[in-house]
Amino acid sequence: MTQIQSEAGGRVLISDEIIATIASKAALEAEGVTGLGGFFASATTNKAIRKYLARGVNVAITGDKVRLAVAISVKMGTKIHEISKDVQERVKAAIETMTGLTVLEVNIRVGAISPEKRRA
Repeated sequence: MTQIQSEAGGRVLISDEIIATIASKAALEAEGVTGLGGFFASATTNKAIRKYLARGVNVAITGDKVRLAVAISVKMGTKIHEISKDVQERVKAAIETMTGLTVLEVNIRVGAISPEKRRA
């Protein structure tokens, strides 16, 4: 749970899962991304953490700084480096805009390529 001091004098608590959800939705909006993968889930035995890591997003928060790792699958024939850059920019912008936190890095792991559909 991340706490943000509100300018109105109160505090705002944001769960890591909400940040992961924001990142997931932003990543899926990028052209050429066909899905998210659970490539980071095997790194932990904590079932509560694995629940949202399986969606392909790993969140690490220190103070008001966020580091993310996002696992994606991409469409066959696309430029992976361009898609990765787009995902990084979208995820960073979405989290910073919605939460006010500072995103230090968004690491991308491309773990699968989805084949294009055959034309009849």
